[in-house]
Amino acid sequence: MDFNERLEKAIERGRRAGGAASQAAARQAITEEELRRLHSQYRLELSEHIEAGLRPLPDHFPGFRFETIVGDRGWGAAVSRDDAGRSPGDARISFFSRLEMTIRPFTSYHVLELATKGTVRNKEIINRTHFQRLGEADPTTFREMIDQSVLEFAELYAAKS
Repeated sequence: MDFNERLEKAIERGRRAGGAASQAAARQAITEEELRRLHSQYRLELSEHIEAGLRPLPDHFPGFRFETIVGDRGWGAAVSRDDAGRSPGDARISFFSRLEMTIRPFTSYHVLELATKGTVRNKEIINRTHFQRLGEADPTTFREMIDQSVLEFAELYAAKS
């Protein structure tokens, strides 16, 4: 085999390797796009579940305000309330209560993430984050966690008020 034949074979191997690399990049791009689509699907489904869980709280605890959260923090909802009271020394005190639940935006980590923060009368009672890889995410688990957080907040608020 002379030099020209070896050169042609080397060029052909390079072209095959370049083609394989571009095909792998195309598969990765498809996978990335599929993960974005999956995240959007879960985000819509779970943010609606969050809203459905938080919307009845103002009916049970008058004075709470409901708000939808859409933005760079994520998608979800919150309920909040401001109260005034007296301290043992007869000074005026204001109390703040809030429950916020959001599905965080899509990131390069490819996870579905639920962030929950709850405060009852100026005390943080809930601060948790739950996440699962998008390919392994189970929306039923997230719905159960949303329901459990709403019930926990309602019980703790009722006990303190």
